[in-house]
Amino acid sequence: MQAAKTLENNEIHEKKQGIVLYDGDCPLCQKSVSILKKLDWFHRLQFRDARDIEHLPESNVTLNQERMLEEMHLLTPDRNKTHVGFRAFRWIAGRLPLLCLIYPFLFVPGVPFIGQKVYLWVARNRFGLVPCKDGVCTIPPRKK
Repeated sequence: MQAAKTLENNEIHEKKQGIVLYDGDCPLCQKSVSILKKLDWFHRLQFRDARDIEHLPESNVTLNQERMLEEMHLLTPDRNKTHVGFRAFRWIAGRLPLLCLIYPFLFVPGVPFIGQKVYLWVARNRFGLVPCKDGVCTIPPRKK
């Protein structure tokens, strides 16, 4: 009985969390997730490896694995919307106490445009910014 109640409470809690979908083979992404987990004092986020397609969350939006490996995705708690790249970071910042301090700044005209450009540059160059791990240093080639 207690185990069933705990499972039910976990399911209710999970439905209130955003899900961060990230490249689990990327050392920079892994480090970023590690930092975000430490900042997530109120457990508002879940983290899932976008490469583990068998365990992607159920949602009402189509999740494209290829695109998820290019940019971090955030699936909203209602599972009806995704935010990508800078917008995903901005959504996360609005829910973590220490990042809430910069949250209003992320809406200043021009900041989202520049933020997305910077985000994309970091995402494209992330394997050159940190040491390779287990020989993984590139994003899988795009299928044509």
